Amino acid sequence: MKREHLKELIEAKREWTMPLAPEETAKGFRGWYSSKYLPHFDAPGLQQFITYRLADSLPATRRAEWEPLLKIKDDLEKQRRLEAYLDRGLGSCHLRDPRVAEMVQENLWHFDGKSYRLLAWVIMPNHVHALIEMWEVPLGEILKSWKSYTANQANRILGNSGTFWEEDYFDRYVRDEKNLWQYVCYIENNPTKAKLVRAPEDWLWSRARYRDKGDLSATTLTHPKKNG
Repeated sequence: MKREHLKELIEAKREWTMPLAPEETAKGFRGWYSSKYLPHFDAPGLQQFITYRLADSLPATRRAEWEPLLKIKDDLEKQRRLEAYLDRGLGSCHLRDPRVAEMVQENLWHFDGKSYRLLAWVIMPNHVHALIEMWEVPLGEILKSWKSYTANQANRILGNSGTFWEEDYFDRYVRDEKNLWQYVCYIENNPTKAKLVRAPEDWLWSRARYRDKGDLSATTLTHPKKNG
């Protein structure tokens, strides 16, 4: 999305969104804002579907394939098309390494109940989906914390150096209960959709493996860190 169009989009969204309270902005929350290419919405109490990806998940050698996707004006359609492209598993796919995937998953668990409430997650070979309920920490700070720690640890594990994560990320806030379960189902079924496993609970780095197998409710989410 061109910068002028993105600026217009953010201004329009701010017009119909209730302004943040002074105490919320004092904590660093920003409401509607934009990065270089994408709009973001940041406010306490939101449930957010977040996607962040490896730096080489859109390989430069295949630019002709994915560059047109970045030019799609409709943000929702752009995200849908890009996520489908990510599911092709291109690039280094360092998150396929069990040591790296486990570390990234444990990092998400570490802040559950502290900075946010973790509702669902999946670690794919070249990207991560997380569904969180935001509390007192702004979205940008959460992403910075996730990426900085895991990038350093991953490079140490792999014996690499340099950029690990793509700088930007997608976020979409949950509109209602139906929308919540759409995101939960999308996250849980992402490994099966990408033909990595036959059943969601077979994927080692996902909410589906840890929740009560007879209850899809996000309110009953459990994982080892919560259980002791």
